Amino acid sequence: MKEEKKVFGEARRQLILQWLKESEAPLTGAELAAKTNVSRQVIVQDISLLKARNEPIIATSQGYLYLKPAAPAKTYTRTIACFHTPEQTKEELYLLVDCGVTVKDVKIEHPVYGDLTASIMVSNRFEVDQFIAKITATKSAYLLQLTDGTHLHTIEADATEKLDAACRALKQAGFLIEA
Repeated sequence: MKEEKKVFGEARRQLILQWLKESEAPLTGAELAAKTNVSRQVIVQDISLLKARNEPIIATSQGYLYLKPAAPAKTYTRTIACFHTPEQTKEELYLLVDCGVTVKDVKIEHPVYGDLTASIMVSNRFEVDQFIAKITATKSAYLLQLTDGTHLHTIEADATEKLDAACRALKQAGFLIEA
């Protein structure tokens, strides 16, 4: 049986960059580690080095993504304030994606750390289910638990009508905080 060879240093980082640029779907640290025969922690360090070189890589709940130049199609974003329990997170995200929006992130204002933002990048129920499953499997806390339920989302869509519909759905569910 042939033993796989490790890919070292800069050659590994260049391969990671190439794979991320070519991939339409997120690539997990475990996938990249297996392809280069190194540990996931080495991949995490490589990603940090690539980010330090201003490579537009983001870590999502599904894996790493290379942010490709935006398509010429017009997108609209809106920041919304929400409030709900951790158990209602799935319902909130379903309401949003069912209106045709992408939930880009979640933000909270922490009393010690200031503004904290985490990338979510979910656009459909399958991605929401993956996000919730990962939170559950890792026994991680939702950021909203640090602020007793209050949080912000950046949502994005190809039409303002979709953003408006998402806000109406959240308002009807009692999740939207209005000014």
